[in-house]
Amino acid sequence: MSEIRALSYFVAQIDDLHKWRDYAENVLGMMTSEAPGGGLYIKMDNRPFRMLVVEGAPDRYLASGWELGSKPAFDALLEKLSSKQVAFELQSAEFCHQRGVNEAAVLFDPCGNRHELTWGYLSDCEPFVSPQGVPRFLTGDMGLGHTVLPAPDFDACAAFYRDVLGFAISDIFNFRPDPNGPAIRIHFMHCGNARHHSLAIAEYDVPSKCVHVMVEVDSMTEVGRAHDRRVAHKVPLSATLGQHLNDQMTSFYMKTPSGFDLEYGWGGLQVDWDKHTAFEFTKVSIWGHDFGAGQQEG
Repeated sequence: MSEIRALSYFVAQIDDLHKWRDYAENVLGMMTSEAPGGGLYIKMDNRPFRMLVVEGAPDRYLASGWELGSKPAFDALLEKLSSKQVAFELQSAEFCHQRGVNEAAVLFDPCGNRHELTWGYLSDCEPFVSPQGVPRFLTGDMGLGHTVLPAPDFDACAAFYRDVLGFAISDIFNFRPDPNGPAIRIHFMHCGNARHHSLAIAEYDVPSKCVHVMVEVDSMTEVGRAHDRRVAHKVPLSATLGQHLNDQMTSFYMKTPSGFDLEYGWGGLQVDWDKHTAFEFTKVSIWGHDFGAGQQEG
């Protein structure tokens, strides 16, 4: 099992922070505040933030923050990186203050995706009180949710996550847009928590540098309420409501202000990894999830 515990946070970039503030508060049902050193904190549980949005161009996903459980675990992973000649950079006190962590190191995968390894999070003991009445998001030891990253150099990235960062495969989808053409590989991967996957890598690139991120609520009612808020605020739909085959999540997808998608779901599988058998599945969803919906809305 990976020493990495969970996806702790992500960092996104946009030209106007107000776009993310409006989206987070009025559509996602999350809290916002100013981040130290500039930027926007988006809060979805008892931590000060799970999403950090900074001002800049182009609009895109910038980084995934991965949490380790202790300084010995953090130091051991950095030693492993050094032994495998993987470059990383320890970050300044100012950087760690903004991220709310004791220490952080930045590295890049073979496709240029940025990762921030951290240990020791800051707690301000302030509760989460949703401006839209969302009772809670499922986070805790399972982290923010999951992220799906582009990996056009797929074999190199798969080896990096497996052999360097210690992720393991939950299951595999070989997507064939042309039934007679080559498969586009997607690997779903887990780390040190029960969430079905904290990371997935997809064998293609996207301009936003993230395929999607996922957040999970504790009832189907809250998924429906979020969908109503999406409609009311005219947020583009990316995929209709549906239930995935592999992680059992019932969800819909919508655009974020930074251009990547966000999956808003309920009922995701939590796995006892000692009893799990990885498998390949041949369809994305049991029902629903029409990914042509965004083109139809446009």
